[in-house]
Amino acid sequence: MPKTILVVDDKASVRMLVREYLTEQGFRVVVAADGREALYAARHEKPDLILLDIMMPEMDGYEFISAHRREADTPIILLTARLEETDKVLGLELGADDYITKPFGMRELLARIRAVLRRAEGAGAASGRSGVLRGGDIVLDGGARRVEVGGQPVELTPTEFDLLAVLMTTTGRAFSRAELLEATQGVAVETMERAINVHISNLRAKIEPDPSHPRYVETVFGIGYRFNGD
Repeated sequence: MPKTILVVDDKASVRMLVREYLTEQGFRVVVAADGREALYAARHEKPDLILLDIMMPEMDGYEFISAHRREADTPIILLTARLEETDKVLGLELGADDYITKPFGMRELLARIRAVLRRAEGAGAASGRSGVLRGGDIVLDGGARRVEVGGQPVELTPTEFDLLAVLMTTTGRAFSRAELLEATQGVAVETMERAINVHISNLRAKIEPDPSHPRYVETVFGIGYRFNGD
């Protein structure tokens, strides 16, 4: 059964171009012109992945992410013409999984989509995800894709879940940002390494007793991050 991609962009030419290309690649594609239409489409079409423009009328991409993340953890790739780093970081902080800057090549877009879908399906490099991992008060069930902290369920985005799974699989090992990108998204792009910092910050906010003084996800200066399960 083909994967369903929801393309959200206020420009009809972009929607048509991306829909035609992805349809040729074997995907089922639905489109929306703004965030409000996208919320309706996401609820009824249950897409496997969302391509989301940021600047749109009625409801922009940021507002859409905030609303949609309360209902589902569908992987989201931002389509952004804005080059400011703060715009991309804000999208990641709200729960987006990746971004691609306009104008973009269709082959690059396809590679990003396939990488994020592989990660969402749990087909990344961390083989330990299929079992149950424990560290301190954290329990990660790879099969059910569920995390509990102190016995309470915690809702993580797909990227946050996979980052935690990779780190917990090898407790105490320091992973570089490039290694974490490769393990969770199937691709390591130098310009995307800083996005790992945002995802880690979001993850800490959800699992750490005091995110400003992390107990579990530690920073290894000059390298990256490691999980402390003590």
